[in-house]
Amino acid sequence: MDSKPSDLNLGATELRLGLPGTAAESDGSADNSSGVRTNKRNLQNDSAPPPKSQVVGWPPIRSFRKNTLLPKKTESTTAAEGGGIYVKVSMDGAPYLRKIDVGLYKGYPELLKGLEEMFKIRIGAYCESEGYRGSDYAPTYEDKDGDWMLVGDVPWRMFISSCKRMRIMKGSEVGGLRN
Repeated sequence: MDSKPSDLNLGATELRLGLPGTAAESDGSADNSSGVRTNKRNLQNDSAPPPKSQVVGWPPIRSFRKNTLLPKKTESTTAAEGGGIYVKVSMDGAPYLRKIDVGLYKGYPELLKGLEEMFKIRIGAYCESEGYRGSDYAPTYEDKDGDWMLVGDVPWRMFISSCKRMRIMKGSEVGGLRN
């Protein structure tokens, strides 16, 4: 082994303490004079990076929120298409809500049959003079004005356009809604 310590390039493999990108030599200079190329930037010459602008479409929006941002369908186009009017239905005593599309039903008898099957109850037929007399439950709905009315009090098309949500009440509590 004839090699002298001066022939070896120990600067390339030497471990040093200091900030990344600086090569602290014994004389205190901060330039990279060892000839080794590094990918690290020189912190003394660089300024702060420019602030990042917000990426378009960030933060991500979930699909149910995107659906609320879409333009609303008009009543005439919705009625012609036969669907797309979703309404929440709650029932007294049931710990859960259901959501139905009232546009899929052709009229009140079909809607009442669907509610009976959904909640496993007996509603019965609606009579304008007596309401849902003789039934344990009576379906009601909230219209655009915030008034609670019996399902069947208004014509079917008016019901579809004004129904915001439905509630199946116990028959004993419905007395205040009857005319």
